[in-house]
Amino acid sequence: MPNSMKHYAVFLVLLPLGACIKTPPLVAPDLVRASATVGPDSFVVRVRASKGEFDIKVHRDWAPRGSDRFYYLTRAHYYDGVRFFRAVDNFVAQFGINGDPAVNAAWKSSAFPDDSVRRSNVRGTVSFATGGPNTRTVQLFINYKDNARRDARGFAVFGQGVTGMSVVDSLYKGYGEGAPRGKGPDQDRIEKEGNAYLIKDFPLLDFIITARVTEAWPK
Repeated sequence: MPNSMKHYAVFLVLLPLGACIKTPPLVAPDLVRASATVGPDSFVVRVRASKGEFDIKVHRDWAPRGSDRFYYLTRAHYYDGVRFFRAVDNFVAQFGINGDPAVNAAWKSSAFPDDSVRRSNVRGTVSFATGGPNTRTVQLFINYKDNARRDARGFAVFGQGVTGMSVVDSLYKGYGEGAPRGKGPDQDRIEKEGNAYLIKDFPLLDFIITARVTEAWPK
């Protein structure tokens, strides 16, 4: 092999892992475009996780803004490598803080308007996390049980797990609630330190390998 090719091969090995998967829409997002994206009437996202695969079917008529944001983020590969940082038995699995602090900083101001709640938060349904009116950004919940009390708090369901709920049920729950209420991961630290913090202090957390749209039905 010529010397130049040898040097090139070594360079590839030394590239940071993040450089192989980072895409421009994540580190320098066009938030206007993200907010203007209109997804299909319905689509399926297959999540390949550390415990196996599960499918989420999204229905735009349930929550159009949430559906459109999830479509944009999934197509941008935002959720690849993301940890399930909060999995509480008989409640919810929460995820969506990116493993790269630069990506988190870029999306921190990406809140989009609320949807009306048209479907109840029953077992297997998926909704964006919210901290009050018009504060949804990138974090998601999967309901482990019927959590109808969340309906009045604005958690607008946009999709539901249709296969692989046993995989979702098996996500590691040993760390419990997050700080400061529990001993689990601190969301502020995840945002600032990314997966480096989670891998070091919470190594048993399950994570998403890839999340891809596998089927879509036209608008």
